[in-house]
Amino acid sequence: MCQSLVLLGMFSLLQFGALGSPPSLLAGLLLIALVILVGRLVMKVAWRLVIIAIIAVTVLWVLGILGFQVL
Repeated sequence: MCQSLVLLGMFSLLQFGALGSPPSLLAGLLLIALVILVGRLVMKVAWRLVIIAIIAVTVLWVLGILGFQVL
């Protein structure tokens, strides 16, 4: 989804020629900035979820080694 937005922004930058008009350049750059900002927020949440999953699996594995049947 993010890649298609970036491609759409790049396409809007290129459709007016080599440089395009300043409003279209500004709109394209704002679109790219928005995609990067949203991507950073999504990646922050994704990293937290991966770390929580690693911790949960490790705890369950250690408990299983010690003989506790959790699941």
